[in-house]
Amino acid sequence: MPRKRIEIKPKVEYLSILDGDGNVDEALDPRLDADRSLHIYRLMVIARRLDERCINMQRQGRIGTYGPCRGQEAAHCASVVVLEQADWLVQAFREPGAAYHRGWPLETVLRFWGGYEEGCRPPDGVNDLPIAVPIASQVPHAMGIAWGMVTKNDPHCVLCYCGDGGTSEGDFHESLNFAGVYNLPLITLIQNNQWAISIPREKQTASETIAQKALAYGFDGIQVDGNDPLAVYVATKEAADRARSGGGPSLIEAVTYRLSVHTTADDPKKYRTDEEVARWEKLDPIPRYEKYLRTRGILDDKLVAEVEEDALRDVAAAVDRFEASREVDPLDCFKYMYAELPPELAEQREEFRQALEREGYGKSAGGH
Repeated sequence: MPRKRIEIKPKVEYLSILDGDGNVDEALDPRLDADRSLHIYRLMVIARRLDERCINMQRQGRIGTYGPCRGQEAAHCASVVVLEQADWLVQAFREPGAAYHRGWPLETVLRFWGGYEEGCRPPDGVNDLPIAVPIASQVPHAMGIAWGMVTKNDPHCVLCYCGDGGTSEGDFHESLNFAGVYNLPLITLIQNNQWAISIPREKQTASETIAQKALAYGFDGIQVDGNDPLAVYVATKEAADRARSGGGPSLIEAVTYRLSVHTTADDPKKYRTDEEVARWEKLDPIPRYEKYLRTRGILDDKLVAEVEEDALRDVAAAVDRFEASREVDPLDCFKYMYAELPPELAEQREEFRQALEREGYGKSAGGH
């Protein structure tokens, strides 16, 4: 019996176009036009300012638990702009800039984290799924949409975001295996932010990269500097072009870092060092990209100030609209799953109603 090496065609690349100081590799620079370049910058800034405001609001009890995206703005803001209107976006929960680009009002994002069911509703006519907090639960949905595209000869693609922790879930593996077998137009972008809550990347998988997992599914994988908007854009554009032309799925590993907490219910000082965070602060995607845009003559001090002012004004206006929203009846959480509540849920609803009355919600809850 022979014993021989099986030669597998290498398919994993690493891509970086901006170095840590914002200097560009001229040969790889996609030279996006000024409007698109500035749009990505604006998305990143507004995502950062919304992020900061949401953390403050959570600390003040004005919204519920929140999952920040600080440090990860390039991974979603520079990838989502590749999508066409008819493509689909499947979110995880650290992509407010992507949602904003697709037309989600900022107050809708606030409503999601505030516990309002209206925060789960994409704008009319937008091919997006709601924010998905459960780990990797959104990947099968993305795969299913991509499969539907194939069966309908729909020449578009699906962009799905997932965290590094999600790559350990069965949902992730089953979906990507299916996507490979059926050559689906699915782009799975992993935001590898180094920590799955308190589990470091090296304990998440023994693989040298997450991108190489694509080899097992039979399609292309690429690792990019996830704090480099240009590298993210180029990799996602190549994947989208390939998907729309029948070339099948892609896996993109965006190597980035969560500079803030996992969620506002987390204390990262218990599992990572300040020195580690300080190293990644130096690779913050916003100042790196800002330097690049200034070098190209697209951005200057006046425009930076305008972008900041616009972002703060838009976020403040969204907060005002969010807080002017109607008061939600807590009992609404029992309202929409069943036309007629099963007996055990009816019992829970009644217990909840009585508890609300005891805690001072009696007038609202008692009316139902």
